[in-house]
Order: sequence, then C-alpha cells, then structure tokens
Amino acid sequence: MPKQKLVFVCSNCGNESAKWQGKCPGCHEWNTLFEQTVKAVKPTARRSPLANSPLALSEIKIDAGSERTGLGMGEVDRVLGGGLVAGSLTLIGGEPGIGKSTLLLQIAALMAAKSTTPVLYVSGEETRPQIKMRAARLGIAGEKLFLLNETDLDTIISEMEQLSPSMVIIDSIQTVYTADLEMAPGGVSQVRECAARLVTWAKATQIPVMIAGHVTKDGAIAGPRLLEHIVDAVLYLEGEPFSSYRVLRSVKNRYGSVNEVGIFEMKTGGLCEVQNPSEVFLSRDRQHPIGSAVVPVLEGSRPLLVEIQALTNATSFGQPRRTANGLDFGRLLIITAVLSRRAYLKLGNQDVIASVTGGLHVAEPAADLAAAIAIASSYKNISVDPHLIAIGEVGLSGEIRNVPQLERRLSEAARLGFTKALVPAAARAKAPCADFTLVHVRDVKQALAAALTGQRETEPDAE
Repeated sequence: MPKQKLVFVCSNCGNESAKWQGKCPGCHEWNTLFEQTVKAVKPTARRSPLANSPLALSEIKIDAGSERTGLGMGEVDRVLGGGLVAGSLTLIGGEPGIGKSTLLLQIAALMAAKSTTPVLYVSGEETRPQIKMRAARLGIAGEKLFLLNETDLDTIISEMEQLSPSMVIIDSIQTVYTADLEMAPGGVSQVRECAARLVTWAKATQIPVMIAGHVTKDGAIAGPRLLEHIVDAVLYLEGEPFSSYRVLRSVKNRYGSVNEVGIFEMKTGGLCEVQNPSEVFLSRDRQHPIGSAVVPVLEGSRPLLVEIQALTNATSFGQPRRTANGLDFGRLLIITAVLSRRAYLKLGNQDVIASVTGGLHVAEPAADLAAAIAIASSYKNISVDPHLIAIGEVGLSGEIRNVPQLERRLSEAARLGFTKALVPAAARAKAPCADFTLVHVRDVKQALAAALTGQRETEPDAE
C-alpha cells in the first residue's frame, strides 16, 4: 500500500515545504501554508509517451497536422497568433461569471462545424442539460460536439483516447482531480498534477487542449498563476462588472505574441466580436468636450482610439486625492506633479480624478499627454477641440517624448474623422492625408496652449 507523507503547500504559489513556516519560502507571503496529506506514488519503469531518441534538426519533418488551426473566431485567433497549435495546452483564466464557459462553448461549436472529427467538451461544473440550455440560447446545434460530465482525470483521458477528438475543452481545471493524490479537487497539488498530465497527453497525441481556470482574490483556490509555467498559452478574459464589453488578453504564448488583445461584447447570443473597437471607447457626443482628450494607444498590432476623461475639484479635506480608473496610478501622480511644477497649474488643493472610458486599461506612456490635457481642460474649464488627438510621453522636466509607431496611430485617427494631432517635436511622421494637421510640441506648456483653444464655460472654483 502506498505510503503517505505530510506536506505544507502554499495556497498562493504552490510551493511545498516539509514543515510549517510562517512565511512561504517561494513567494514570501505570510500565513499561506496549509497542511495536506499526499499519497506517495511508486514510479513505474515504463517510458514516457514523449520519450524518443535524439534526432537532427535538419531531419525533422513538419506535417500538415502540426500547423495552426484557425478557430473561426477572428478575435481569438488574433490573440493566439493565428490559431491553435497542434498538441498545445491553452489556459483561459478569468473571474467567475466573466464569460469563460460561454466563450469556450462557442469555440467548441465553431471547431466542430469545420472539423471532420468530433470535439469533446468536458464539464465538471455543469450537467449536460444545463450546457444544452446554454447552447440553445447561443444557437448551437452541435452535431459533432460531444459533452462529458466527469471530474476524474483518468476517466477523462480514457474517453479522450477512445473518441480521438480534434480538440478537447475542459471546464474547469479546478474541478478535475486524480486519485493518486489524496487532496480535494482545486488544491494546488491537484491542479498542478492534472495540468501536467494533460500537457503530456496533448503532446503525445498532437491534439490541442483548452482549459478554463478561475481566479479568486483570497487565494483559497489555485488560480492560473500556478499553471503559467506548465501550459503553452495563458489568456485572460477581463471586463468590468457594469460593462458588456470583454477583453481577451494574452499574458503568455509560446507560439505567438503576447501583446495582442481581442475585444468582445456580451449579448444574448453570446460573446460577439467587436469589428470597430475604437468606436467603443469613444463618446457618442463630443461636440464641446471639457476634461476629455483622445489618444491612439497600441494593443499589440492594433491601434485603438480611447478617450481619457478627467475631473478636478477643490478638495473638501486637508489632503487632495488622486484617483485613477483605467490608468496607472503612478503615471497619474507624475502627470499631476509635472502640471503643477512645469505648467503652473495650482493642483495642490484639487482632487484629481482620471478615467478611461469603456473599461479599458491603458498602461503605455503614450497616453500621458492626453491625460495632461484632460486634467488641464477640467481645471481651466475650457473645452478641447473635438477633432484633436494627443500623443506623447510626458517627462519629468515637462518635455514631450516620442512614442513608437506614430504613423499607425495617426492613420487610425484619420480613419475615424479626426483632423488634428499633437505630436512630439522630435517626431518625423507624416500626416496620413492632406486635410490632417500635425502640431509639433516641445513641452507641456506648449501642448496646453495648442489644445485649450475652446470657450471657457464658467469660472472654475480655483480661480
């Protein structure tokens, strides 16, 4: 009978220790080690399914089955780098209720419709009638889409080998367990062991596998962070609770770029691709925008026009507050300090609130100038030209620094009807069309003078 041993596993990073410690030696978090009993598995002498003899690189042949397979959903294929690679294990993570199961079911239906072999959808969270109800709402018939309700990994692998599907989807990895480990499903060791076996099976059969994983803030259930070193690709489905838009973002991809994003809108019929994402993040009415500026940001290879809004108000407390929604809080502090010191705006007694419309998170410094203009517009209560965009990084001395791929950003702005752009003085980009004007600015003061040319609505409280 296999022996048992006692280990202490960190619920945050999965590190195992032979004895209890107050601080995890792996992630250095306090009070995250929990006692677990592990059954020692006796190793066997059989060869691994991936074991083979060394082969020269020039002798390796790439067959047609090793190429990428498009899923039929352009936004997902974009994030994956063109489609699924044979034998890959892809993890889609996200908070509960964000739409992971809906997206995976839509992907399974598209693959089943275009493939000659069936697609297997394994669910440990929902019964087959419940999945059928969701499929009916999404308009999925699913003649070659097979459903399996199972959580035992050995049984799942046995069914996969008998069916020989073109693709396998497991929803979710936290519900799958193996009998070799005497731990509850969702534990750190269970998740890690099950993912490792699925990787081995996918590589041996050259069948792509997609798994779903929940993300929780309290760390009670092992999330996708534990699996990032095991799987081939990690995708996160993000979105604000109050918004119908979802962003599929890649944080790891062994076969493609990690900078691409896919944008969807949650509707009654499921997740629908957004064909023109720039219009999603812009306000419908931009006749006389006060405290608002537009900037083209790059999400991978795609330029997106987003609107940054700002509001300044005399603080009611001794310490003024700075609030950032969709912007990096550290960048907001820098921009506010530069405006106070270099542009002589008296923001020391003002609460400054900055937000990106549409629920998108903007991290690149190219949005600094637009945020500065939005803050100054709100403080002075002067409208900004609705046909103006602002691109540039703000330095600590107030200078406007250049940004990469400026011409692509300008072309996207011209396509959506913008006719004027504030760009860094060092930029060498050309105007995308004849009626498009480029205004080169050296510093923040010059940029504010060029941007704030509208009418003053009312006198602000600070003046």
